Amino acid sequence: MSVAQSHLDFPSNLPVPVDDGACAHLNGITLPSFTLTSTSAGTVDLSSLKGLTIVFCYPRTGAPGETVPESWNLIPGARGCTPQACSFRDTSAELRGLGVSHIFGFSTQDTAYQAELKERLHLPYDLLSDEELKWAEALKLPTFEWEGRRLVKRLAIAVEDGKIVKTWYPIFPPDRSAHEVIEWLKGAKKASE
Repeated sequence: MSVAQSHLDFPSNLPVPVDDGACAHLNGITLPSFTLTSTSAGTVDLSSLKGLTIVFCYPRTGAPGETVPESWNLIPGARGCTPQACSFRDTSAELRGLGVSHIFGFSTQDTAYQAELKERLHLPYDLLSDEELKWAEALKLPTFEWEGRRLVKRLAIAVEDGKIVKTWYPIFPPDRSAHEVIEWLKGAKKASE
């Protein structure tokens, strides 16, 4: 049974994801050099960026008018990609004020799909596409299967000059993702004072 719901709404009975340790290996690693297609009509190699970069990964966003199938809601942590993207949109100025040089969303959806989302939601950052899961596989990011597609689980990483310095996984609820990053940044700033 499918339930027509806004992509910004959360059913109250969503299953909560648990930390299965699938991201424990990421902290401290240097990113491999890969070019990812960006919604800015170019490519980005996250390993070459200077400063602090935040990358939030999400499985997939729904299209306008798409009905969210109940099978999607039953997957722990799957629901909430649009609210996660909006959390970074709404806090982007604060994140930059706390020292973030770059913000990116990341999924396996194609760039044309992501460009529509960026425009529709007025996102002030680019989305990166990894349709063939090459970057996801190189980093051994956690994935899951849904309707014949392999999708990346929801997580976020902080990268400083090409090295992962912090991961957030699992993320729930998704609309709190950017706020978790902000709390970490404020804590790191306070510790350095």
